[in-house]
Amino acid sequence: MTKRIGKSLIVNSATLVTEEAWNAELDAKHEQLVKWLRAQGLAGVLIRRNENVAWLTGGAVELRVLTPCETGVASLLVTTAGKRYYFTTENEAPRLHDEEFGALDFEPVIFPWWADDTNAAAAKLAPLGSDIPCPGMKLVNLAPLRAALSETEIARYRWLGAETAAATVEALNKVEPGMSEYDLEAITAAALLRRGILPSVYLFAVDDRILKYKHAVARGARLKQYAMLNLCSRKWGLAISITRFVHFGALPAELGERFRAAAQVNAALLNATRVGATSADLFAVAQVAYAAQGFAGEERFHHQGGPTGYGEREWVATPTGTEVVVNNQAFAWNPSIRGGKVEDTVLLRNGVIENLTATPDLPVIEAKVKGSAYAATGVLVK
Repeated sequence: MTKRIGKSLIVNSATLVTEEAWNAELDAKHEQLVKWLRAQGLAGVLIRRNENVAWLTGGAVELRVLTPCETGVASLLVTTAGKRYYFTTENEAPRLHDEEFGALDFEPVIFPWWADDTNAAAAKLAPLGSDIPCPGMKLVNLAPLRAALSETEIARYRWLGAETAAATVEALNKVEPGMSEYDLEAITAAALLRRGILPSVYLFAVDDRILKYKHAVARGARLKQYAMLNLCSRKWGLAISITRFVHFGALPAELGERFRAAAQVNAALLNATRVGATSADLFAVAQVAYAAQGFAGEERFHHQGGPTGYGEREWVATPTGTEVVVNNQAFAWNPSIRGGKVEDTVLLRNGVIENLTATPDLPVIEAKVKGSAYAATGVLVK
């Protein structure tokens, strides 16, 4: 059995996940992976991608050193026979034992830093899968195994959503005219990092750049009236997405209408996010919703979002997408209309949509679809 020995997840003196519940999550994931390996006819799988490492270890292991890298400073090998190993180098081994793997029953395989022999050692077990391209190994996709979140993952996700939302509001309230887009990045990153949360996406823009570009990465423009904080955050391998806006002076009526229309598209997507719905179904919902709001074709200018979890987007809704919604899955829809946008991270759980990034102190836009109401966040006006 995979065990996290003698530890619970305690944040700010509150226990989010007990040792018993954490161990149950780890056991269930190991059994799920072994069953999947047998169905694939594989003797084992080499796991290097950070999101898969975090998923399998219940968020206990963080291998990132180079933040934007897809892989970290170790690899996992899980076999159909139930063996679990981690491969790393001598210089990384002491910290990985003390702070990452020491409470888990993975057996270490250690190499000199100049002679990492992971592929050769793992290849002795065949046939073998790998989540990154490796010679002689079958490339595998573990995303479907990550789709449905466990109760312990949901507990971690709720904390991360609430704290990311709080950090975003904290930063939004500090925004002032004259600040640069880099300043907006800095104050938001500081609010997240103080909470032990890693920023992973920065799309921060001001004024005309918000209207001109769907992916407006910061380029240093200085704020006159209108600012966007659009970000993703990470902890325990889980990803949160959120976007918030502030406007100095009266909000132009046309921009306000675009926010209301985007909120209505968001509501249509949330209402359609149900078990069994396909990626193509959801794209069609967005397409129809934009047209109903008087913005036909707006879906062509940017993706509308999709499920999240261990990837900022596990997939996005497309006209021919075959991916299917499952229960206990997280989503981040991001409909936008020429400067107006709404985005939150939500959880679909037993037919109910739960907003993980609610910010009730900010303006709320209520949108209704087929008698069901869905709240979106409007623009903070100062």
